Amino acid sequence: MRRRDILWFGLGAAALIGAGRSWRAFSADLEAARARTLGRSRIVASRYGALEVAEAGDGPPVLMIHGTGGGFDQGLAMSGPLRESRRVIAPSRFGYLRSAFPADPSSDNQADAFADLLDALGVDKAAIIGGSAGALSAMAFAIRHPDRTSALVALVPAAYAPGRPPVDPPNPLAQAIIEHGLKSDLLFWLGMKVSEDAMIASLLATDPARVRAASAAEQARVRAVLRDILPVSLRAEGLKNDARLAYTPAPMPIERITAPTLALSLEDDRFQTLAAARHIAATVPGAELVSFQSGGHIWAGRNAEVFAAVEGFLARHRA
Repeated sequence: MRRRDILWFGLGAAALIGAGRSWRAFSADLEAARARTLGRSRIVASRYGALEVAEAGDGPPVLMIHGTGGGFDQGLAMSGPLRESRRVIAPSRFGYLRSAFPADPSSDNQADAFADLLDALGVDKAAIIGGSAGALSAMAFAIRHPDRTSALVALVPAAYAPGRPPVDPPNPLAQAIIEHGLKSDLLFWLGMKVSEDAMIASLLATDPARVRAASAAEQARVRAVLRDILPVSLRAEGLKNDARLAYTPAPMPIERITAPTLALSLEDDRFQTLAAARHIAATVPGAELVSFQSGGHIWAGRNAEVFAAVEGFLARHRA
Protein backbone atom coordinates (compact mmCIF):
# COMPACT_ATOMS: atom_id res chain seq x y z
CA MET A 1 0.00 0.00 0.00
CA ARG A 2 1.42 3.40 -0.98
CA ARG A 3 2.11 6.06 1.66
CA ARG A 4 -0.85 8.26 0.74
CA ASP A 5 -3.15 5.23 0.75
CA ILE A 6 -1.89 4.29 4.19
CA LEU A 7 -2.51 7.87 5.29
CA TRP A 8 -6.09 7.80 3.98
CA PHE A 9 -6.98 4.58 5.71
CA GLY A 10 -4.97 5.57 8.76
CA LEU A 11 -6.92 8.78 9.17
CA GLY A 12 -10.11 6.83 8.94
CA ALA A 13 -8.90 4.32 11.46
CA ALA A 14 -7.82 7.03 13.87
CA ALA A 15 -11.14 8.82 13.55
CA LEU A 16 -13.42 5.83 13.74
CA ILE A 17 -11.70 2.88 15.37
CA GLY A 18 -9.82 4.79 18.01
CA ALA A 19 -12.92 4.81 20.16
CA GLY A 20 -14.49 1.61 21.39
CA ARG A 21 -17.92 2.78 20.33
CA SER A 22 -16.76 2.92 16.70
CA TRP A 23 -15.59 -0.68 16.86
CA ARG A 24 -18.96 -1.61 18.28
CA ALA A 25 -20.64 0.29 15.44
CA PHE A 26 -18.58 -1.65 12.89
CA SER A 27 -19.41 -4.95 14.57
CA ALA A 28 -23.11 -4.09 14.64
CA ASP A 29 -23.14 -3.05 10.97
CA LEU A 30 -21.29 -6.20 9.94
CA GLU A 31 -23.72 -8.36 11.88
CA ALA A 32 -26.65 -6.57 10.27
CA ALA A 33 -25.09 -7.11 6.84
CA ARG A 34 -24.74 -10.82 7.50
CA ALA A 35 -28.30 -10.98 8.80
CA ARG A 36 -29.65 -9.42 5.58
CA THR A 37 -28.57 -12.53 3.64
CA LEU A 38 -29.99 -15.11 6.07
CA GLY A 39 -33.22 -17.00 5.53
CA ARG A 40 -33.93 -15.50 2.12
CA SER A 41 -32.30 -18.04 -0.18
CA ARG A 42 -31.82 -21.75 -0.71
CA ILE A 43 -29.20 -24.00 -2.25
CA VAL A 44 -29.69 -26.08 -5.39
CA ALA A 45 -27.21 -28.49 -6.94
CA SER A 46 -25.41 -27.71 -10.18
CA ARG A 47 -22.71 -29.55 -12.10
CA TYR A 48 -20.25 -27.11 -10.46
CA GLY A 49 -21.48 -27.48 -6.91
CA ALA A 50 -23.83 -25.49 -4.73
CA LEU A 51 -25.71 -22.61 -6.31
CA GLU A 52 -27.58 -20.20 -4.09
CA VAL A 53 -30.87 -18.75 -5.31
CA ALA A 54 -33.77 -16.63 -4.11
CA GLU A 55 -37.08 -15.88 -5.80
CA ALA A 56 -39.71 -13.16 -5.68
CA GLY A 57 -42.89 -12.38 -7.55
CA ASP A 58 -45.09 -14.39 -9.88
CA GLY A 59 -45.52 -14.48 -13.64
CA PRO A 60 -43.20 -15.10 -16.60
CA PRO A 61 -39.75 -16.12 -15.29
CA VAL A 62 -36.81 -13.72 -15.37
CA LEU A 63 -33.31 -14.86 -14.46
CA MET A 64 -31.70 -11.82 -12.82
CA ILE A 65 -27.89 -11.98 -12.81
CA HIS A 66 -26.15 -9.63 -10.39
CA GLY A 67 -23.05 -7.55 -10.95
CA THR A 68 -19.74 -7.20 -9.14
CA GLY A 69 -20.03 -7.09 -5.36
CA GLY A 70 -23.47 -8.66 -5.43
CA GLY A 71 -25.17 -11.95 -4.76
CA PHE A 72 -28.78 -13.03 -4.82
CA ASP A 73 -29.58 -10.03 -2.63
CA GLN A 74 -28.31 -7.56 -5.21
CA GLY A 75 -30.17 -9.45 -7.93
CA LEU A 76 -33.46 -9.15 -6.07
CA ALA A 77 -32.87 -5.48 -5.32
CA MET A 78 -31.82 -4.79 -8.90
CA SER A 79 -34.99 -6.39 -10.28
CA GLY A 80 -37.05 -3.58 -8.76
CA PRO A 81 -40.46 -3.20 -10.40
CA LEU A 82 -40.17 -6.48 -12.33
CA ARG A 83 -41.17 -8.36 -9.20
CA GLU A 84 -44.65 -6.87 -9.47
CA SER A 85 -45.45 -8.81 -12.65
CA ARG A 86 -42.78 -11.48 -13.06
CA ARG A 87 -41.17 -14.40 -11.28
CA VAL A 88 -37.68 -13.12 -10.54
CA ILE A 89 -35.04 -15.84 -10.06
CA ALA A 90 -31.88 -14.38 -8.54
CA PRO A 91 -28.83 -16.65 -8.13
CA SER A 92 -25.53 -15.83 -6.45
CA ARG A 93 -22.81 -16.28 -9.04
CA PHE A 94 -19.67 -18.33 -8.41
CA GLY A 95 -17.79 -17.17 -5.32
CA TYR A 96 -20.56 -14.97 -3.96
CA LEU A 97 -22.20 -15.69 -0.60
CA ARG A 98 -23.08 -19.42 -0.46
CA SER A 99 -22.45 -20.39 -4.08
CA ALA A 100 -19.53 -22.66 -4.90
CA PHE A 101 -16.31 -21.44 -6.47
CA PRO A 102 -15.21 -24.15 -8.93
CA ALA A 103 -11.78 -24.64 -10.45
CA ASP A 104 -12.93 -22.92 -13.65
CA PRO A 105 -15.34 -20.10 -12.77
CA SER A 106 -15.67 -18.86 -16.36
CA SER A 107 -18.68 -17.07 -17.77
CA ASP A 108 -19.48 -20.15 -19.86
CA ASN A 109 -19.50 -22.39 -16.80
CA GLN A 110 -21.63 -19.89 -14.90
CA ALA A 111 -24.09 -20.01 -17.80
CA ASP A 112 -24.25 -23.80 -17.66
CA ALA A 113 -24.84 -23.63 -13.90
CA PHE A 114 -27.81 -21.33 -14.60
CA ALA A 115 -29.20 -23.99 -16.92
CA ASP A 116 -28.92 -26.51 -14.08
CA LEU A 117 -30.69 -24.02 -11.84
CA LEU A 118 -33.61 -23.71 -14.24
CA ASP A 119 -33.80 -27.53 -14.37
CA ALA A 120 -33.97 -27.68 -10.59
CA LEU A 121 -36.74 -25.08 -10.54
CA GLY A 122 -38.72 -26.71 -13.32
CA VAL A 123 -38.35 -23.72 -15.66
CA ASP A 124 -38.00 -24.51 -19.35
CA LYS A 125 -37.32 -21.00 -20.65
CA ALA A 126 -36.70 -17.57 -19.15
CA ALA A 127 -35.71 -14.04 -19.99
CA ILE A 128 -32.23 -13.35 -18.68
CA ILE A 129 -31.05 -9.98 -17.45
CA GLY A 130 -27.40 -9.42 -16.57
CA GLY A 131 -26.10 -6.28 -14.94
CA SER A 132 -22.49 -5.04 -15.23
CA ALA A 133 -20.15 -8.06 -14.86
CA GLY A 134 -23.25 -10.27 -14.68
CA ALA A 135 -23.94 -9.43 -18.32
CA LEU A 136 -21.02 -11.68 -19.30
CA SER A 137 -22.61 -14.87 -18.00
CA ALA A 138 -26.06 -13.71 -19.18
CA MET A 139 -24.71 -13.31 -22.71
CA ALA A 140 -22.96 -16.68 -22.43
CA PHE A 141 -26.28 -18.23 -21.42
CA ALA A 142 -28.01 -16.79 -24.49
CA ILE A 143 -25.19 -18.16 -26.69
CA ARG A 144 -25.00 -21.62 -25.10
CA HIS A 145 -28.68 -22.17 -24.32
CA PRO A 146 -30.67 -20.42 -27.05
CA ASP A 147 -33.65 -22.72 -26.66
CA ARG A 148 -33.98 -21.65 -23.02
CA THR A 149 -33.61 -17.89 -23.57
CA SER A 150 -36.81 -15.97 -24.29
CA ALA A 151 -34.99 -12.63 -24.25
CA LEU A 152 -31.66 -11.12 -23.20
CA VAL A 153 -31.11 -7.76 -21.49
CA ALA A 154 -27.54 -6.52 -21.01
CA LEU A 155 -27.66 -3.72 -18.42
CA VAL A 156 -24.55 -1.51 -18.28
CA PRO A 157 -22.63 -4.50 -19.65
CA ALA A 158 -19.02 -4.90 -18.53
CA ALA A 159 -18.37 -6.63 -21.81
CA TYR A 160 -15.98 -6.44 -24.75
CA ALA A 161 -15.99 -3.44 -27.08
CA PRO A 162 -13.51 -3.18 -29.97
CA GLY A 163 -10.66 -0.80 -29.25
CA ARG A 164 -11.79 0.12 -25.77
CA PRO A 165 -8.85 0.22 -23.32
CA PRO A 166 -9.14 -1.09 -19.75
CA VAL A 167 -10.93 1.33 -17.45
CA ASP A 168 -8.36 2.52 -14.92
CA PRO A 169 -9.25 4.09 -11.55
CA PRO A 170 -9.42 7.87 -11.98
CA ASN A 171 -7.12 8.76 -9.06
CA PRO A 172 -4.94 7.22 -6.31
CA LEU A 173 -7.76 7.28 -3.77
CA ALA A 174 -10.03 5.29 -6.09
CA GLN A 175 -7.18 2.86 -6.74
CA ALA A 176 -6.68 2.37 -2.99
CA ILE A 177 -10.38 1.71 -2.47
CA ILE A 178 -10.44 -0.90 -5.22
CA GLU A 179 -7.16 -2.57 -4.23
CA HIS A 180 -7.65 -2.64 -0.47
CA GLY A 181 -11.21 -1.72 0.46
CA LEU A 182 -12.58 -4.76 -1.37
CA LYS A 183 -10.40 -7.15 0.61
CA SER A 184 -11.50 -6.36 4.14
CA ASP A 185 -14.86 -5.83 5.84
CA LEU A 186 -13.26 -3.28 8.14
CA LEU A 187 -11.60 -1.25 5.38
CA PHE A 188 -14.76 -1.31 3.29
CA TRP A 189 -16.81 -0.11 6.26
CA LEU A 190 -14.26 2.61 6.97
CA GLY A 191 -14.47 3.77 3.38
CA MET A 192 -18.23 4.13 3.59
CA LYS A 193 -17.97 6.13 6.81
CA VAL A 194 -15.00 8.31 5.89
CA SER A 195 -15.58 8.97 2.19
CA GLU A 196 -18.90 7.76 0.85
CA ASP A 197 -18.58 9.97 -2.24
CA ALA A 198 -15.25 8.39 -3.16
CA MET A 199 -16.77 4.92 -2.75
CA ILE A 200 -19.71 5.83 -5.00
CA ALA A 201 -17.39 7.32 -7.60
CA SER A 202 -14.89 4.44 -7.64
CA LEU A 203 -16.91 1.30 -6.90
CA LEU A 204 -20.27 2.34 -8.37
CA ALA A 205 -18.71 4.39 -11.20
CA THR A 206 -21.25 7.13 -10.70
CA ASP A 207 -20.88 10.87 -10.15
CA PRO A 208 -21.75 11.55 -6.47
CA ALA A 209 -23.26 14.89 -7.49
CA ARG A 210 -25.71 12.99 -9.70
CA VAL A 211 -26.73 10.94 -6.68
CA ARG A 212 -27.23 14.01 -4.51
CA ALA A 213 -29.44 15.55 -7.21
CA ALA A 214 -31.71 12.49 -7.32
CA SER A 215 -34.84 11.91 -5.27
CA ALA A 216 -34.62 10.70 -1.69
CA ALA A 217 -35.78 7.26 -2.80
CA GLU A 218 -33.09 7.07 -5.46
CA GLN A 219 -30.40 8.25 -3.03
CA ALA A 220 -31.47 5.49 -0.65
CA ARG A 221 -31.33 2.91 -3.45
CA VAL A 222 -27.78 3.94 -4.41
CA ARG A 223 -26.58 3.85 -0.81
CA ALA A 224 -28.17 0.43 -0.37
CA VAL A 225 -26.24 -0.87 -3.40
CA LEU A 226 -23.01 0.29 -1.76
CA ARG A 227 -23.93 -0.86 1.76
CA ASP A 228 -24.98 -4.31 0.59
CA ILE A 229 -21.52 -5.13 -0.74
CA LEU A 230 -20.77 -5.73 2.93
CA PRO A 231 -19.79 -8.36 4.05
CA VAL A 232 -17.00 -8.21 1.48
CA SER A 233 -15.54 -11.33 3.08
CA LEU A 234 -18.51 -13.41 1.83
CA ARG A 235 -18.05 -12.13 -1.73
CA ALA A 236 -14.25 -12.11 -2.02
CA GLU A 237 -13.80 -14.99 -4.47
CA GLY A 238 -16.50 -13.64 -6.74
CA LEU A 239 -14.99 -10.17 -6.66
CA LYS A 240 -11.59 -11.51 -7.66
CA ASN A 241 -13.11 -13.55 -10.47
CA ASP A 242 -15.05 -10.56 -11.78
CA ALA A 243 -11.87 -8.50 -11.78
CA ARG A 244 -10.28 -11.15 -13.97
CA LEU A 245 -13.23 -11.51 -16.34
CA ALA A 246 -14.51 -7.95 -16.60
CA TYR A 247 -11.42 -5.72 -16.39
CA THR A 248 -10.29 -6.76 -19.87
CA PRO A 249 -13.30 -8.73 -21.15
CA ALA A 250 -12.66 -11.13 -24.00
CA PRO A 251 -14.69 -11.08 -27.21
CA MET A 252 -17.68 -13.42 -27.25
CA PRO A 253 -19.47 -14.90 -30.29
CA ILE A 254 -22.50 -12.71 -29.65
CA GLU A 255 -23.44 -12.79 -33.33
CA ARG A 256 -24.78 -16.27 -32.54
CA ILE A 257 -27.39 -14.91 -30.12
CA THR A 258 -30.86 -15.51 -31.52
CA ALA A 259 -33.02 -14.27 -28.64
CA PRO A 260 -34.47 -10.75 -28.72
CA THR A 261 -31.76 -8.59 -27.18
CA LEU A 262 -31.68 -5.21 -25.48
CA ALA A 263 -28.46 -3.43 -24.52
CA LEU A 264 -28.83 -0.49 -22.15
CA SER A 265 -26.25 1.93 -20.78
CA LEU A 266 -25.59 5.55 -19.85
CA GLU A 267 -23.23 8.08 -21.37
CA ASP A 268 -21.64 9.07 -18.06
CA ASP A 269 -21.05 5.53 -16.78
CA ARG A 270 -17.46 5.77 -15.53
CA PHE A 271 -16.92 2.12 -16.46
CA GLN A 272 -17.61 3.15 -20.08
CA THR A 273 -20.15 0.39 -20.69
CA LEU A 274 -21.92 2.36 -23.40
CA ALA A 275 -19.24 1.24 -25.87
CA ALA A 276 -20.03 -2.40 -25.03
CA ALA A 277 -23.77 -1.78 -25.28
CA ARG A 278 -23.32 -0.23 -28.72
CA HIS A 279 -21.18 -3.19 -29.81
CA ILE A 280 -23.86 -5.63 -28.65
CA ALA A 281 -26.58 -3.69 -30.45
CA ALA A 282 -24.52 -3.56 -33.65
CA THR A 283 -23.50 -7.24 -33.57
CA VAL A 284 -26.44 -9.26 -32.24
CA PRO A 285 -29.01 -9.66 -35.03
CA GLY A 286 -32.00 -7.41 -34.41
CA ALA A 287 -30.71 -6.12 -31.07
CA GLU A 288 -31.97 -2.84 -29.63
CA LEU A 289 -29.99 -0.10 -27.89
CA VAL A 290 -31.31 2.23 -25.18
CA SER A 291 -29.02 4.88 -23.73
CA PHE A 292 -29.45 7.72 -21.28
CA GLN A 293 -27.32 10.82 -20.99
CA SER A 294 -26.75 10.66 -17.24
CA GLY A 295 -27.09 8.43 -14.20
CA GLY A 296 -23.77 6.63 -14.04
CA HIS A 297 -23.19 2.90 -13.76
CA ILE A 298 -26.12 2.39 -11.39
CA TRP A 299 -28.44 4.73 -13.28
CA ALA A 300 -28.94 7.12 -10.33
CA GLY A 301 -32.21 9.00 -10.75
CA ARG A 302 -33.21 6.79 -13.69
CA ASN A 303 -34.52 3.61 -12.07
CA ALA A 304 -38.11 4.11 -13.22
CA GLU A 305 -37.01 4.96 -16.78
CA VAL A 306 -34.60 2.03 -16.98
CA PHE A 307 -37.18 -0.50 -15.90
CA ALA A 308 -39.87 1.03 -18.06
CA ALA A 309 -37.53 0.39 -21.00
CA VAL A 310 -36.80 -3.16 -19.84
CA GLU A 311 -40.42 -4.03 -19.13
CA GLY A 312 -41.54 -2.54 -22.43
CA PHE A 313 -38.93 -4.58 -24.29
CA LEU A 314 -39.91 -7.82 -22.57
CA ALA A 315 -43.61 -7.15 -23.17
CA ARG A 316 -43.10 -6.45 -26.88
CA HIS A 317 -41.33 -9.75 -27.28
CA ARG A 318 -43.72 -11.67 -25.00
CA ALA A 319 -40.80 -12.78 -22.89
